[in-house]
Amino acid sequence: MAKKRDFVNRDISWLYFNDRVLQEAENPEVPLIERARFLGIFSNNLDEFFRVRVATIKRMTNWGKEASTVLHEDPNVLLKQIQGIVLDQQKKFDRIYKNLLKELEKENIIMHDEKSLSEKHMEFIRLFFRQKLRPSLIPIMLSNKLPFPELKDKSIYLAVKLHSEKSKTRILYALIEVPSEVLPRIMELPQEDNKRHIILLDDIIRIGLTNIFAAFQFDHIDAYTIKITRDAELDLSEDISESFLNKVSQGLQNRRQGRTVRFIYDSEMPKDLLNFILRKNDIVKGDNVIAGGRYHNFKDFMGFPEVGPARLRHIPMPPLEHPQLRNELSLLGMIRKKDVLLHFPYQAFYYLLDILREAAINPDVVSIKMTLYRVADNSRIINALINAAKNGKRVTAVIELQARFDEENNILWARRLEEEGVKVIFGVQGLKVHSKLILIKEKIRNKNVLYAHVGTGNFHEGTARVYTDMSLFTCNPNIANEVQKVFSFFRDNYKRSTYRTLFVSPTNTRRNFLKLIQTEAKNAINGKEAYIIIKINNLVDEEMIESLYEASKAGVKIDMIIRGSCSIMPNIKGMSENIRIISIVDRFLEHTRIFVFCNGGNEKYYISSADWMARNLDTRIEVTAPILDKDLQKQIRDILNINLSDNIKSRIVDKKGSNTFLKNTTGKNIRSQIEVYKYYQRLLE
Repeated sequence: MAKKRDFVNRDISWLYFNDRVLQEAENPEVPLIERARFLGIFSNNLDEFFRVRVATIKRMTNWGKEASTVLHEDPNVLLKQIQGIVLDQQKKFDRIYKNLLKELEKENIIMHDEKSLSEKHMEFIRLFFRQKLRPSLIPIMLSNKLPFPELKDKSIYLAVKLHSEKSKTRILYALIEVPSEVLPRIMELPQEDNKRHIILLDDIIRIGLTNIFAAFQFDHIDAYTIKITRDAELDLSEDISESFLNKVSQGLQNRRQGRTVRFIYDSEMPKDLLNFILRKNDIVKGDNVIAGGRYHNFKDFMGFPEVGPARLRHIPMPPLEHPQLRNELSLLGMIRKKDVLLHFPYQAFYYLLDILREAAINPDVVSIKMTLYRVADNSRIINALINAAKNGKRVTAVIELQARFDEENNILWARRLEEEGVKVIFGVQGLKVHSKLILIKEKIRNKNVLYAHVGTGNFHEGTARVYTDMSLFTCNPNIANEVQKVFSFFRDNYKRSTYRTLFVSPTNTRRNFLKLIQTEAKNAINGKEAYIIIKINNLVDEEMIESLYEASKAGVKIDMIIRGSCSIMPNIKGMSENIRIISIVDRFLEHTRIFVFCNGGNEKYYISSADWMARNLDTRIEVTAPILDKDLQKQIRDILNINLSDNIKSRIVDKKGSNTFLKNTTGKNIRSQIEVYKYYQRLLE
């Protein structure tokens, strides 16, 4: 049995991962505009971390000894550790941002504040303010007599102090929300002197403060940015007679008023204004009150504008055609002949859409069933399902209303689908539906043919451009019939099925993976070749880690590519010296979940929607499918070999979170995402 010291805390490990993102923002080999966008990714990641993980740990401080049992340490101690790492990373972030501004200036891209503008730019800003910005601003005067307006999570505000030299006691406070959901946060100004000029929306508002508050006739009107982060966990009632849709809707309302887990403010803010805001919001100074810089919500930098020469951005890598599908008139017909594996974003997502469209108009297709966890705002997937329903197909959509931060979007889509005649199932009580499944039934010469899809990522056109994921389409009855069983469970939760081909959480995923690991350990002990290759987002489940430790001690060679949280400690003598872990952070987010087991020379390959976390193994509906086609097995092994050879974007994962880049010992530069793209290009030749 492994001890507490043999595991890296999952939250500390996640912060190590986010530091890898920050490394990309600092890396001079990364194009400059992309480095600015990595600052946005880092900031967005950290916001979600506070909303979910820090909020959870803060709630656990009220649990007493039970919290220490769950976390394996005192939650207050863990919060202090987190705070220390976050503050160190914030200092690093500020330094990187300042250096980026200097490098942008060298490229004739100038970031302005309200004090550094030419008259030409001021004329542009005055017109923009009058015509577009002012109508979107809702200034609120603050008073001791009135309740403080509710601060929204994800928004930033300007806390305004109005005062005068003539009367030291005449002071007013106001609040303005920066309308970055309505207008671009980063505004490009007219070109001047062959240079590109940029300003943040915050500073345009600062320029307009005298206009907004002209009636008060103050000498000084100063604005300071504030931002609040709230507990994002939905507090759902246990009243099972209440409509689940209504429960989630109410939970979203409660989230907007959730407990404050972080309050960030401009460190230049006057004490009187800061104390007023804290007092009116019942925020006590402590580890959740953080002095920051002039600007917050750097998540908006993910949309940094396309300015400057092309070399400041990534070289385009447009999605490629699929060699099996590019000349096929019937994609369903191709799948009947041979299993198809799509790999996004290297290969085009539109093939998945085309399969749904073909099924929607095919007169022999009887039904389409699909799970939906996250979909795009203007989802063509949804439109394809609606089109199928209008064409008389029986369409079922299993929608997970508790997909974190997508609940509101999913509620809207659920109602739209129901209006269009699609049967909507709202997940399973007590089990979040995270599997990525499609089941199409076609009747050919009075015989039912099932087409099944099992994937690693969401049916989301947007993320399919930046997340690496795999989608398996097959007519193999061993897989398709069991996918049908999963959909039957969605309809009738009381019916339990036996799965011999698929791993389905919470039924048999944990048990089957443990058995595969133990088989490798036995083979190693018996002198046979034994190895495991794992590519996954998060590995924090202690039972799975203990099993890997035992396999390592038995002599199993274990290679892992883990993007995010990793609680396992590699290369510890007597415990994990046979375990090697790398993490790849590059232009695409590594999201694919792949597992390979030597199995005495008869290799077994799997793709999955599940990470190795307790929630994925025990409290979600997840599906892992075997890859049975030998050609597809070779393709997956080729891709994994490229990943494991990466010596440009690969970091060594260790217990200290050092994030050391893997050394190039071959003399050949291998950047795996570029090499994978080239691999798929060669398949088209």
